[in-house]
Amino acid sequence: MKTGRVLITGGAGFLGSHLCDHYISQDWDVVCVDNESSGRPENVAHLRDNDAFTYWRHDITESLSLEGDLNLILHMASLASPPFYKRLPIETLMVGSLGTRNALELAADKDARLVFASTSEVYGDPKVNPQTEDYWGHVNPIGPRSMYDESKRFGEALLVAYRNARDIDCGMVRIFNTYGPRMRADDGRVITAFITQILRGEPITIHGDGSQTRSFCYVDDLVRGIVAFAASGHDGPVNLGNPDEELAIIDLAKRLCALFGVEFTPAPPQPRQDENDPMVRCPDISLAREVLGWEPRFTFDEGMRRTRAYLESSLNV
Repeated sequence: MKTGRVLITGGAGFLGSHLCDHYISQDWDVVCVDNESSGRPENVAHLRDNDAFTYWRHDITESLSLEGDLNLILHMASLASPPFYKRLPIETLMVGSLGTRNALELAADKDARLVFASTSEVYGDPKVNPQTEDYWGHVNPIGPRSMYDESKRFGEALLVAYRNARDIDCGMVRIFNTYGPRMRADDGRVITAFITQILRGEPITIHGDGSQTRSFCYVDDLVRGIVAFAASGHDGPVNLGNPDEELAIIDLAKRLCALFGVEFTPAPPQPRQDENDPMVRCPDISLAREVLGWEPRFTFDEGMRRTRAYLESSLNV
């Protein structure tokens, strides 16, 4: 007998595909929904012959309907990397608004729990560090990254409205910088950018003076956190990320070069990509530890080696 049935929006994406793998391994029926705007069918190609796996190419800004029972919806769909959400700003906002509404309506119809993948971007360029869930943030609602920030902030507000008005079982996690296999080399994120430049023997591009900080969580750890949150019944928000490896971007570049045995050679200095690029970003995960019994396990070096191996294979370098 199957454990349950889960629908994962954005299921062919970086994070969504790893969640598909997890639930298949735990004997769930999995419905993967993706419109392939940034997700890639090859991320789940290894599951296509599994009778427990269904692939549905669909844009979730259009209504969702599904026959049969459904226990869980993981709403991961989003254009989460800067080159994609800046190229498709309206689509990004519609996924966070119409797409979230459609997912919530399906949850209401099926009496299913829904987990919304929110983001550390709701904290904006924070004035406190690390960030706790009760921090309201410092976000420019009309800035160059507002299409992503506001799509997630609206999605959070919509969950609260549905929970209060319709008694929907739903909750949100705020995801901090995550990395690992199946990241797109062209996603514009700092890990993929640096490792790709290292693999190609290119100088490392630093934006600004490199003093801005980020903390990085390996994807397997994040998946464990989302799965634990989904099973917990907690409303959230709950931060999921790795506070133990907060690094200045220039130190990240140097550490990756040292790890992979190459000399750190910076490219000519580049201006910051936008004035709203956060100067610090680090989660306080006290709540995740308390209510989920969760914390990251992967070391920086092991996670980065696995990520490099994937990018090296996918780039054929």
